[in-house]
Amino acid sequence: MKLSVVILNYNVRYFLEQCILSVEKAIENIDAEIIVIDNDSKDDSCEMVKTQFPNITLIRNKENVGFSKANNQAVSVAKGEYVCILNPDTVVAEDTLVNAIHYSENVENIGALGVYLMDGTGSFLPESKRNLPTPKVSLLKLLGFTKKYYTSHLSENSCGEVEILVGAFMLVKRSIYNEVGGFDEDYFMYGEDIDLSYKFTKAGYKNHYLGNSTVLHYKGESTKKNKAYFERFYGAMQIFYEKHFNNNALLKNSVSLGVALAKNAYRFTSSKKNNESVQLEKHYVFTENVELIERLSDKMKLHFQMVSKNIHEQIVLENCLLVFDNDYVTNGEIFQFMKQLKGKGNHFRIKPRGRNFIIGSDQSDEKGGVFVF
Repeated sequence: MKLSVVILNYNVRYFLEQCILSVEKAIENIDAEIIVIDNDSKDDSCEMVKTQFPNITLIRNKENVGFSKANNQAVSVAKGEYVCILNPDTVVAEDTLVNAIHYSENVENIGALGVYLMDGTGSFLPESKRNLPTPKVSLLKLLGFTKKYYTSHLSENSCGEVEILVGAFMLVKRSIYNEVGGFDEDYFMYGEDIDLSYKFTKAGYKNHYLGNSTVLHYKGESTKKNKAYFERFYGAMQIFYEKHFNNNALLKNSVSLGVALAKNAYRFTSSKKNNESVQLEKHYVFTENVELIERLSDKMKLHFQMVSKNIHEQIVLENCLLVFDNDYVTNGEIFQFMKQLKGKGNHFRIKPRGRNFIIGSDQSDEKGGVFVF
C-alpha cells in the first residue's frame, strides 16, 4: 500500500465528514487507506464514520489522550509506505496527495513534506513554512514580531527546504516516522509538530514545502487563541527547549512574560475584531442544482442566486456570501476562487458532495460555522 491518511478527530463531526469526503476523492487513483482515530468525542462523530464510511478504519479512544499519542496509535496500525497526518478541519484538493507523493519520491533525503495551507477566508497561513523557533525567535513571535519565525526565503507558491512544518498536513515515509519515534508524547497539544520536524532534521533528513498544492485549513476549529491556548503553547515550548536547548531560569521567565503580554494583546485585538461586521450585499451559489437554491433560500431566509463557474469574470463579487456546491465545483476550483476573491468582504461556504449542510469560517482563529438544511 502506498499511503495511509491519518485523521485525528475531537468533536468536529461535520468538519470531519467534509475532510473524509475530500480525501476519498484525492485517493481514487492511489492504493491508500484512511484511518480515523477519535479522542473520546461527545458528538456523533464516530457514529457518522461507522454509518457513512464503513470501509474506513476507526479507532475510538475512551479518553482524550492528546494529539501526539493518538497519532502514534494510528500510525502503529497503518500499512502505507507513506503516512499523511491530517487535521479533521481540513479539505484537500483532488490532486494534493498525488502531487505530494510524486514530489516526495523525486527528492533525495526528504523528511516530511508540507503544503500551501489557506484559511476559510482564502488567505495563506504563514505557519505552512516556518523556521526553527529558537528561544529568541519564539519570544519575538509571542510579542508580535514574526519575521524570523516564518520562512521568508521561499515564496508562498514555491517549493524547497524548510525547517518546521505544521501538523495539520504532514506527509512522510512511515519508516522515517518510526525511525525518529513519531510524535513525542510528552506534548499533549501544540509544539509536537515543531518537535517532530526538528527530529527529522537532527536525523539527517530535509523537510520540504510544496507551494503548488493547496489544503484548506479552517484552523479555528483546533486553534482558538484563548487563555488555555497560550498556556498550552507556553508549556509546549518549555518542553521543546528543555529537550533541545540549554534551558535556564532567565529563558523561562522571558517566555512567561511574552505569553502574558500576548494574552493581553489578543484580548484587545479580539474585542476590536468582534465589533467589526460586514454587510453582505448579495448571496450566490455556484451550482446547477435549482432545488439547492430553493432549499437554501427557504432555510436561511436569504435570496440566493444561481451562478456558473465563470461568474466572477462577468460581475464584481464584493461583500457577498458565496456558496460552492462541491457536486458542481471541485475542491481545487473552489480554492482558486477563494484565493482570487479574498480580501473583498466575501464570505465563503462549501456544500460537500451529496450532503445537506454548508460549512465555512470567516476568521482564521475563530470557530467555523455549520448550517444544516
